[in-house]
Amino acid sequence: MKNNIKSSYFNILRDKTAKYNEPDKIKESGLYPFFRPIASEQDTEVYIDGKKVLMFGSNSYMGLTSHPKVKEAAIKAVEKYGTGCAGSRYLNGTLDIHVELENKLAEYVGKDAAIIYSTGFQSNLGAIPTVVGRNDYIILDELDHASIIEGSRLAFGKTVKYRHNDMEALENVLKRCESDRLKLIVVDGIFSMEGDIANLPEIVALAEKYNANIMVDDAHSLGVIGKDGSGASSHFGLTDSVDIIMGTFSKSLASLGGFLASDERTINYIKHQSRSLIFSASMTPASTAAVLAALEIIQSEPERIEHLWDMTHYCLNSFKELGFDTGHSETPIIPLIIRNNDKTFKFTVRLLEEGLFVNPVVSPAVSEDMTLVRFSLMATHTQEQVDFAIDKIAAIAQELEII
Repeated sequence: MKNNIKSSYFNILRDKTAKYNEPDKIKESGLYPFFRPIASEQDTEVYIDGKKVLMFGSNSYMGLTSHPKVKEAAIKAVEKYGTGCAGSRYLNGTLDIHVELENKLAEYVGKDAAIIYSTGFQSNLGAIPTVVGRNDYIILDELDHASIIEGSRLAFGKTVKYRHNDMEALENVLKRCESDRLKLIVVDGIFSMEGDIANLPEIVALAEKYNANIMVDDAHSLGVIGKDGSGASSHFGLTDSVDIIMGTFSKSLASLGGFLASDERTINYIKHQSRSLIFSASMTPASTAAVLAALEIIQSEPERIEHLWDMTHYCLNSFKELGFDTGHSETPIIPLIIRNNDKTFKFTVRLLEEGLFVNPVVSPAVSEDMTLVRFSLMATHTQEQVDFAIDKIAAIAQELEII
């Protein structure tokens, strides 16, 4: 009887997965652009299928993943601590460098305390359902990152969304919330696909008016905006008005992991209640040491951020002059909006053939009339590399009648 039930269950599973054939259709057309194996460091130039390609699809905004000091720090950490912690932070997995990193991160973003997680995704999964209780409210921008959405799904509170960066819509949501319940507004500092910055000054004003709290996801803001690249709250001078700051290490900080920063009591609460922290293995020694090194470089070399912004303004102006729709982007994340699935795939593949790596964003991730290619800059891109990229993008966009 048990075998029959098990056999039936797995048949149902296979039937379900067999119906999913969207990737196969794209592969048959020769336009599949995902899971492209890179055989080199994540730098401004990478190797794919033995061919050198310029990388304009990376989140390494500071360009530190191959920095000698970052690599050396990771190697020395492995030599001292080994490859892993063999347990969670809650029990046997706390290292002295974990505590050192938490203290430095808290100081960096202007908060009293911080707690680090093994991934950025886990940080949002850990924060939102931990602080939001039953009958409380989670208020999200409709374009918030997927990890924020997943965190809200795990919480027992009620999730409400408002139109992207629309403060009137946010106020209408706040008006409908019960005044005596926790209302947590969770927003990206810089939106990961659109490249625009959250309207934090008005969000803060509304939060104060309706007695709400604010959590800012600075995954794409760290290293990019704010004092020494310390994020959106710093950028607007509103660090004290934001309750929780979340960040990741897999982008500007050249490693893997994430963190939450807040006042000491809030971090103490999260650290003893967050299931994605308590029941996950600790961040590896190498990853931790790499972040410490990257953080030091960012703070001691402000010219990296200056160059990143010089290239950003140059690219945004160039793309607009060529006739591209770049949406509301004002950061090193530049969407080239195409509004057609097939053309977006073709554009991505043709660019790779010409030596340029970019990322396609297509439906169902976005509606088909908002498909785009995500072009992103690193502080280590040279003027020559940027000019090459713009020329290739312009030529192929004209070839495909995108511009």
